[in-house]
Amino acid sequence: MRSTARIAALAVSVCAAGALTLVSASVAGQPVTQTLNPSPPAWQTCKAVGERTICEGKITESYGPIDTGLTCMGGFDIFDSGALDEVARRFYDENGNLVRRVRHQHYTFGQLSNPLTGATVNYTQTQTWTDVLAVPGDLGSATVTLTGEYIEFGADGAPVLIGAGRVVFAPNFTVEFQAGPSGFLDLLAGDPSAVGATCDALHGP
Repeated sequence: MRSTARIAALAVSVCAAGALTLVSASVAGQPVTQTLNPSPPAWQTCKAVGERTICEGKITESYGPIDTGLTCMGGFDIFDSGALDEVARRFYDENGNLVRRVRHQHYTFGQLSNPLTGATVNYTQTQTWTDVLAVPGDLGSATVTLTGEYIEFGADGAPVLIGAGRVVFAPNFTVEFQAGPSGFLDLLAGDPSAVGATCDALHGP
């Protein structure tokens, strides 16, 4: 398994993207008067609900092409481009510390590419990330559950790689549990069979 940074960079590569549209969602409750730890992103709206706080919002982002760091035989790296809609919620306890967050992501466009030939592989991706913090306010203590699907399609429309189901990551981002086709995880981990299938599709005719 590659490092946390490498996995996060590909799985949530929009972190380096520029936001195109920000839409704040409404949350029933009273205005928040306490400091929240960690602070929510600017595109989320927060309201006090009882002694606790809920923040939520929607963002649309695009990114790429960016180098994934995955290298194919033939001397080229796989580049990634995409666009997604994300709806997210954060839950804070009575002390203002984050205890859980949920992010629903739908990629409206996804494409891997070979910068040497221009060959491309399109992909679809829909996923939900649920973080549960063992230590309130400390994202480094979060157990992360990923559910959804990731499918790459070759030029003929046939699936090249499939990842689907449910994966649970420990706070150090090692896999605690995995169910369903593991193609997405295998690609992130640099498994030769997964990378090879993608590379073959990107070599072009």
